[in-house]
Amino acid sequence: MVDRTADHEIGTARGEAEGGDALSRLIAAAKGGRGVPPVERWNPPYCGEIDMRIAADGTWFYQGTPIGRPALVKLFASVLRKDPERFVLVTPVERVGIAVEDAPFLAVEMAVEGEGEGRRLALRTNVDDVVTVGPEHPLVFARDDHDGVKPYVKVRGELWALVTRALAYDLAEMAELRRIDGREAWGVAAGGAFFEMMDAADVG
Repeated sequence: MVDRTADHEIGTARGEAEGGDALSRLIAAAKGGRGVPPVERWNPPYCGEIDMRIAADGTWFYQGTPIGRPALVKLFASVLRKDPERFVLVTPVERVGIAVEDAPFLAVEMAVEGEGEGRRLALRTNVDDVVTVGPEHPLVFARDDHDGVKPYVKVRGELWALVTRALAYDLAEMAELRRIDGREAWGVAAGGAFFEMMDAADVG
């Protein structure tokens, strides 16, 4: 019995003859560049959905099976974009929609130097993007289903990374109380800015 994993199926798609499916064309186009392509400047036609999904835990799936090769996940992540209607994988010649359960990336590692607004706070994602928290890469704290908070950091464009629970606890330890617009709020200072976590009245 052949184990048809996602890697096998994607590899097969990549090796198909010219005129294959959208996924094989996407792989070929994405592999032609270096670093993060300028996807925000591309405006190709929308070519429909493909059966690809990013789960809430950061796992990428193709046709229901996890994509096991990190290099392939990074390749797809490099051509990911958030349009107003949907998440898409985009090349200069086409866009295809994919499903994203929460944020497309996870922040999995953190480095901290200093304190207060002079604090330098860097986060690495599960696809090896590294961002320094500040006005260009803000932190946002959303409420979860249990009335707790879930921190996110902006990576690029309209793509965000969910901060893992372990790192979220580290952020909570950095929180300080400030008075903002006549009310008190907890938040995290970094990169010359203050990122509000929650009203002081909501704590406890």
